Amino acid sequence: MVMFKFLREKIKNWAEKISKHEEEKAEKEIDIEKLSKKADKIKKEVHLEPSLDKQLRGKTIGDSLRSLEEDEPKKEGFFERIKSKIQKVKISEKEFEIYSEELEMLLLENNVALEVSEKIIKELKEKVVGEEFLKKEIEGQIKENLRDIIEEILIEPFSIVDRIRGKTADQAKDPYVILFCGINGTGKTTTIAKIADHLKKNGISCALAASDTFRTAAIEQIKKHGEKLGIKVIAHEYGSDPAAVAFDAIKYAKRNFINCVLIDTAGRMHTAKNLIREIEKIAKVCKPDLKIFVGESITGNDIIEQVKSFDWALNIDGIVLTKADIDEKGGTALSVSYILKKPILYLGTGQEYNKIEVFDKHKFIEKLGL
Repeated sequence: MVMFKFLREKIKNWAEKISKHEEEKAEKEIDIEKLSKKADKIKKEVHLEPSLDKQLRGKTIGDSLRSLEEDEPKKEGFFERIKSKIQKVKISEKEFEIYSEELEMLLLENNVALEVSEKIIKELKEKVVGEEFLKKEIEGQIKENLRDIIEEILIEPFSIVDRIRGKTADQAKDPYVILFCGINGTGKTTTIAKIADHLKKNGISCALAASDTFRTAAIEQIKKHGEKLGIKVIAHEYGSDPAAVAFDAIKYAKRNFINCVLIDTAGRMHTAKNLIREIEKIAKVCKPDLKIFVGESITGNDIIEQVKSFDWALNIDGIVLTKADIDEKGGTALSVSYILKKPILYLGTGQEYNKIEVFDKHKFIEKLGL
């Protein structure tokens, strides 16, 4: 599935319009140059010495033009210069402004935040305006420059597996603790189960902390995941202190030499200050090694305010975007990565446990049609 709908077609049309415009302009310049040179030479002929005047009598202007064309010095080759002018394209600032408006609108329609869209357009302008390209390469050059800009915007993700394995010998007695947060209904608990399965397949043992003691059936949901995956779930009763549940899960993991604890928390709106303070308490008690925000890829620019609030409270380390398999736009990943300066670690691509993939920015750029 190609994200950034119509981007490829837009760039192709843009390149064709620029090439056509530059070709017409080059042809006009060539015609004017040719006529100007011939006119200059005719003018010189007219002012020849009287002894040569007889040679010019009866000679038509057309004869003079043909004669002069035949005698024209072959410094570079007239047709070579024509070919060079028509084959090469230089994008002017005026032309860029016309077509960049369409490109910016396309980015905004694909959930790229205004701030990010403006950065992309500004950097693309610096890369292409005034530069000379071969006509046949203009489309490829625009795409290549866009790829470079987007690759720079996306933060390079780190490997959770490597971080867990990289604990020093002194820290090895303590489990690696990951706290998950996010608003309601983003698929946070299922994402935790997927990551637990991913870690288990990489030889990392896990325990799950059922610290969502608020939502109805939340404890049953994570226990069901634990049973399917063969992973221990630590849980208390509904209404229990979420921080206490997480603390007990860490103690259990330490006693049983389990490598990693994944803490599920209740979904909460980013505007609910009391609930945000509650998750701050969980982080203070458990001192997680990693804090991950789980959000939906299809949310669009709303996710920016959500993740900003959690980042302010917790200083999150990374992001998981769910429902990436049904996201036809792709701009959310760009916006979050640039504005928050946080890496995207995983993309959720379905309901099954194996439907999660480590974020690869090069693969992501390919999906954008670049």
